[in-house]
Amino acid sequence: MTELSHDEILRYSRHLVMPEVTLAGQRRLKQARVLCVGAGGLGSPLALYLAAAGVGTLGLVEFDRVDLTNLQRQVLYTTADVGRDKLAVACERLRALNPHVRVVPHALRLARDNVMEVVRDYDIVADATDNFPTRYLVNDACVLAGRPDVFASIYRFEGQVAVFDARHGPCYRCLFPQPPPPGLVPSCADGGVLGVLPGIVGTLQALEVLKIVLGTGSPLIGRLLLFDALAAGFRELALARDPQCAACGATPTIRAPIDYETFCGMPGADAQQRGLPVIGVEAFAAGRAAADAPELLDVREAHELAIATLPGARSLPLSELPARLHELDSTRAYVIACHQGLRSIEAYYLLYKAGFRRLQVLDGGVDAWAERVDRTLPRY
Repeated sequence: MTELSHDEILRYSRHLVMPEVTLAGQRRLKQARVLCVGAGGLGSPLALYLAAAGVGTLGLVEFDRVDLTNLQRQVLYTTADVGRDKLAVACERLRALNPHVRVVPHALRLARDNVMEVVRDYDIVADATDNFPTRYLVNDACVLAGRPDVFASIYRFEGQVAVFDARHGPCYRCLFPQPPPPGLVPSCADGGVLGVLPGIVGTLQALEVLKIVLGTGSPLIGRLLLFDALAAGFRELALARDPQCAACGATPTIRAPIDYETFCGMPGADAQQRGLPVIGVEAFAAGRAAADAPELLDVREAHELAIATLPGARSLPLSELPARLHELDSTRAYVIACHQGLRSIEAYYLLYKAGFRRLQVLDGGVDAWAERVDRTLPRY
């Protein structure tokens, strides 16, 4: 039996006096092994609260570096950490918060050839990622290993939380058998996220992990919790197992992790990898003075122009582009720009389908321009 030291008893005393936890429950927390996939917006509150609660072994999967844009919501990090490895910083913070927790770093990108080895060492997996290939990868690995997948996602003002456990209910593929087409769902970099939202949703995710470990309450198995920050409201959707599910159905076809980049149509945000004509920001800047230079078409939304404006660019937001195609000349050459490139690709396809042929995508968009051509422009 896992024993608690006098220091731990004092540290967790507000747990121990609760009849739903008690000393026995705290021992279960100390014995628990939880894997947090991602240490960003969701992973920050998730990992902090699990460590504070006394989860005995906390695994962290992360491979990114701290960026200044992270600090609006990723509360594990400070300004002094910019440029450092997230994993190293996160481990330092969590060990400082609770030295009784064993923090296990996994400095890697989860993939089909390593995910099973990592997941099998843990009792529960908490998916705090922000991309579809990893979500499907984590789900399938959890189904194959018989582990609960505590899922959460965020976007702008909205969040989702669920527990996918194929032993007792549906899995993620029962809800979303196929990923959306690349580019249909914008990333947080393009669409934004209210800084406090991952704190709310990540804490709910941590709550679900603790309920599973303690064996108390009603975990969100077969239920999808939806949070609307603007309305300060919650809704709940009932989920059912899909008998035809490729991962957990009656006759599953997924017997091992697959190639998730291909399954999700990735990489989806790189125009060059899609075979589209691109032009680098330096090359475009050098040729802008020529008489036959293409026109720069900025498809960002109007409110983004207040942050950074490209001189000489024609503003035509992507949301308005289908209705305003008549304003453009299909015989002219255009270079399409957005924030980082995702919306430019969508605009390219829309224009090409409408008969425009002299098109290029500005590689890296306004962000690359501000970084490499005009550093007086703010980056965002």
